[in-house]
Amino acid sequence: MTKNALVFCLATMMLAALPLFANEPKSIPSETTIWFDAPAKNFTESSPMGNGRLGAMMFGGVDDERIVLNESSVWSGSSQDADRPDACKVLPEIQKLLLEGQNPEAEALVNANFICKGPGSSGPQYGCYQVLGNLHLSFLSEDTNLPVTGYWRELNLNDAIASMHFSRNGVIFNREMFISAPDQVMVLHLSADRSGQITFDARLDRPERFETIGDGNNGLLMTGQLDNGTDGRGVRYVAHIRVLNKGGYVSVRENVLSVSQADEVVLLIAAGTDYQGFAGRQTKDPLAATLNDLNLATKKPYKTLRKAHVTDYQNFFNRVSLQLEPLDPTVTEKPTIERLKEAENGPGDPSLAALHFNFGRYLLISSSRPGGLPPNLQGIWAEEIHTPWNSDWHLDVNVQMNYWPAEVANLSDLTQPLFALISSLQEPGAKTAHDYYNAHGWVAHVITNPWGFTSPGEGASWGSFSGGSAWLCQHLWDHYEFTLDRNFLQWAYPILKGSAQFYADILIEEPKYHWLVIAPANSPENHFLMPDGRDAAICMGPTMMQQQVRYLFGACIESSKILGVDEDFRNELIEKRARLAPTQVSSDGRIMEWLHEYTEAEPQHRHVSHLWGLYPGDEISTDATPKLAQAARKSLEVRGDDGVGWSLAYKAALWSHLDDGNHAWLLVRHALFPVTSQEIRYDKGGGVYPNLFDACPPFQIDGNFGVTAAIAEMLLQSQAGVIRLLPALPSAWQNGKVTGLRARGGFEVDITWRHGKLVSATIYSDKGGACSISYGGKSIAFKIKKGKSVTINGN
Repeated sequence: MTKNALVFCLATMMLAALPLFANEPKSIPSETTIWFDAPAKNFTESSPMGNGRLGAMMFGGVDDERIVLNESSVWSGSSQDADRPDACKVLPEIQKLLLEGQNPEAEALVNANFICKGPGSSGPQYGCYQVLGNLHLSFLSEDTNLPVTGYWRELNLNDAIASMHFSRNGVIFNREMFISAPDQVMVLHLSADRSGQITFDARLDRPERFETIGDGNNGLLMTGQLDNGTDGRGVRYVAHIRVLNKGGYVSVRENVLSVSQADEVVLLIAAGTDYQGFAGRQTKDPLAATLNDLNLATKKPYKTLRKAHVTDYQNFFNRVSLQLEPLDPTVTEKPTIERLKEAENGPGDPSLAALHFNFGRYLLISSSRPGGLPPNLQGIWAEEIHTPWNSDWHLDVNVQMNYWPAEVANLSDLTQPLFALISSLQEPGAKTAHDYYNAHGWVAHVITNPWGFTSPGEGASWGSFSGGSAWLCQHLWDHYEFTLDRNFLQWAYPILKGSAQFYADILIEEPKYHWLVIAPANSPENHFLMPDGRDAAICMGPTMMQQQVRYLFGACIESSKILGVDEDFRNELIEKRARLAPTQVSSDGRIMEWLHEYTEAEPQHRHVSHLWGLYPGDEISTDATPKLAQAARKSLEVRGDDGVGWSLAYKAALWSHLDDGNHAWLLVRHALFPVTSQEIRYDKGGGVYPNLFDACPPFQIDGNFGVTAAIAEMLLQSQAGVIRLLPALPSAWQNGKVTGLRARGGFEVDITWRHGKLVSATIYSDKGGACSISYGGKSIAFKIKKGKSVTINGN
């Protein structure tokens, strides 16, 4: 990027470009290459690809290739009314019991009258994200018993292309695959260095509800209809394959496509559904849509398709770069899984952090594009019919964490799918707010799906968390703070206002301090012990929800000022915000998770919800609230450094906001712990699988995005009008450079450091305005004109 720069204090030292390290058969960029020396044995060793809507996982088998196919709207289930129409009638009694300290009794009443109607997320009408299907290629040759040499399989994050090659009987075989956003097709290219060597049978299938036939045009067509939970006639889907061959022969017999003795083959794969909810292609005829995709793509040479794909992808990926010098320059000569194992047993590998950071950006670009659905618990990648936790959108940390890196990592325009989801929840959420709380505005609880589910979950201990909508709204205000896009704020303000109206309506006064609190509520998925030893989860005024409502009210107040609207409502929020229960410190010096100092049932619980105000919120900081920051530190120390994948990511981000880069790096290293078992656990087994998918376990993509955000926050933070350079730089990251990170206020920042010290930083302004830069305990303020930049050094 060429920038017209005003040099405030020009640095003379520049970081030398990190070298690429030689390896057979080619040099490997350590921060952008995930590679293997063998085919994938399971899903979490395969290579993910995507264009936001279409996804695939390539296994790289020599004689039998399996490619898992996904489409983001392949969802079972359907819209339902899961609200209890008379739930609000028991609300006064629930609140009365909570005010009297009878939490278990209140929880029993919630379970009887205040959860969703019906089976909730465990029922067929709620639905589940499902695999689209599998493409199987069986390679036919007389050489299948001969040894394979030179096997290489990689996912290149620079161009979003998965590839593999190997030699057998003197012939070099190559496969290359990508998923094009411009052309909306998956593209698989097969070639060899001798003519007539490509021979295979192709099949399309899925575990249930499918039919595959020849399409009459050198292709296969798989169709089916998912279960909607009522009459069985749910979303209809289509997967369509067409073969373009150079040399050889193509034939289709029943459900098998055969290619014989070709020199070169391009497989084009199109897919779609007739889902017509809040996002997606909005087509009633997915067969016609996929046929159109194939017809258009067929007219283009392979190189043209490839070039368009790479250009589109790099428009996003090249906005940011991160180089972290590896401790051992020979580390990239080993497959990625070996790098993970060596880093686990040694002092760690900073270049692995850079790789993981780039992989997170790659996954967001590949799973979240404007007009599409937001990435779910597994992004867009799944191999099952029954995915864990339905692979839905959890609103108590998971879908939000998916978008934590979006703004700071310069992918702001990819947040549109999340905003579309938020907007879609207003109408059903208004009904839920009325039926359960007799309140204005709208609310979403802890889970949702493409069908607009906003009811509480099916269990009080986790399903009564009503902060999902407040947390979602944080992303709306955060987007404005990063972009200063007034048009966006005008669009988002009614959503913010509706959410704030809900919480303003349901606040009650607690008797001891006369604070305003949310009731009933819970701290996500956590529970506590009453003085008599009984277990409870339902409470009033848990710290997280108070922090979120305080943030939401503040955002709504500021928005109304900027837009010059709703003065009366603004004044109501100002008054109520001042009376919200504050973040409290316990007798042992920790942030209290609940309004009262209950005994913790699980002191090392996976959630760290009460520290929301430290991150992603902004009410706790080492500069402005040092006592609360110290209490947050002690809370993290007691919580411990173990956890599931997303929890490790969250803790890394929290430590970065306590300016403790070494502890943040420790958590990142834990998040990079190699997990090779396919066992499903949900305790302290977090890490990454060989393909770098986050291991919750099982696979959950939120941890990938969370670590990406944590790494960015270690290098750059922006709050309260201050841009903080290298606020949590680990001592292990001695030399490095990052370019293109974004800061609130419409700024873009490049940073270079050497020997753990700032060399230079360039701050570019989109909009123009005042800027305060902080580094090493010192700060400097200046104004930057629109479209200009300043450069400072570390002196």
